[in-house]
Amino acid sequence: MNEFEVYTLTNGIRLVHKRVRGAKVAHGGFYLDIGSRDELPQQQGLAHFWEHMAFKGTSKRKAYHILNRLDSVGGELNAFTTKEKICFYASVLNEFFPKAFDLLADITFDSIFPEKQIENERSVILEEMAMYKDSPEDAIQDDFDNLIFNGHSLGRNILGTADSIRSFHRDDFKAFISENIDTERIIFSSVGDIPFSKVKRLAIRYLENIPVYRSARKRVQYDIYNPQHKKLNRHISQSHCAIGQTSYELSNKKRLPFFLLINLLGGPGMNSRLNMELREKHGYVYSIDAQYSAFTDTGMFAIFFGTEPGQLPKAEKMVMKELTRLKENRLGSMQLHRAKEQLMGQLAMSEENNLSFMLMMGKSMLDLGRIPGLEEIFGRIKVITSSQLQDIANEMFDSKKLSVLTYLPN
Repeated sequence: MNEFEVYTLTNGIRLVHKRVRGAKVAHGGFYLDIGSRDELPQQQGLAHFWEHMAFKGTSKRKAYHILNRLDSVGGELNAFTTKEKICFYASVLNEFFPKAFDLLADITFDSIFPEKQIENERSVILEEMAMYKDSPEDAIQDDFDNLIFNGHSLGRNILGTADSIRSFHRDDFKAFISENIDTERIIFSSVGDIPFSKVKRLAIRYLENIPVYRSARKRVQYDIYNPQHKKLNRHISQSHCAIGQTSYELSNKKRLPFFLLINLLGGPGMNSRLNMELREKHGYVYSIDAQYSAFTDTGMFAIFFGTEPGQLPKAEKMVMKELTRLKENRLGSMQLHRAKEQLMGQLAMSEENNLSFMLMMGKSMLDLGRIPGLEEIFGRIKVITSSQLQDIANEMFDSKKLSVLTYLPN
């Protein structure tokens, strides 16, 4: 039996399902290939605002009924927006999966954007923006995106601006959806102890009558990067620093080796090189991490940390020292083996989380047109060589190509 089952409706919407026998909770969600990078300058924040408004009313449900429908049976309904995706998803006991499917289809395709609710939600989003600005750990990530992708939609804040949020009305949402929705770029992903035949029946019932949508939208490709160094004063007690640059796109063969390298450098493990050097050995930081995000046409990696202002020069020097080590010294056979084992273990544990796995399936189908199995990924990890990693380190960690953003206390 195939690990994943796929079905395409006549309107182009695709289903991908994995049955997990014995699981008591089912997870399902719609992934739409629409994100903040698809907004025009005057639409900044509209995709995320749409995500909020999906819960505020449809042709057959008011906001209270949407929020209560799954909560009343112990389920969860949620959504998120990224640079390239919007996702509406739910988790419920298996017996309530049809109820969740019905609700998700309703909020995804039949939101009516009541003007009164739009007015209420403006305040909510403005508060969300204020919350992020009050958190330097979050704010520096948004500002670093803008520094790296300066002038491109990938650099804009997903939340939008205060002015743009105050300007939106019902017609703006409808126009944005009309311009961007494409039923061939929509996935319904699900995981649970549910037969695929049942998922198909639900899809035919709730999705088959949705008309075919085609979008003529073409994403503006990002291809110009200029390293920037910038310092900003903020009302904070710590200094915060971001170091990084553009990187490999989703389809690049170097993506997985680079992900391994970033995991070794500053991944979630407490034994990452940056954590061991800056926190465990010198006590300069509470946390430090390295991140790598891949998009359809480009990518970005960044290192983030906060430290006492007087320790900032030393901490930054230590980060650069670790990058230089990876450029100049190939990993030994045991170091490489341990790095691979750690990453494979992390990926295997991630697959045990059915919600995370459901979300991964939907994104993979949109981005890659397929879902690589764990054994396939392991096979690709196992053949990575230390010389590959060193070459990538020299390409990605070249100090002349790195951008640096620093928040300094007033």
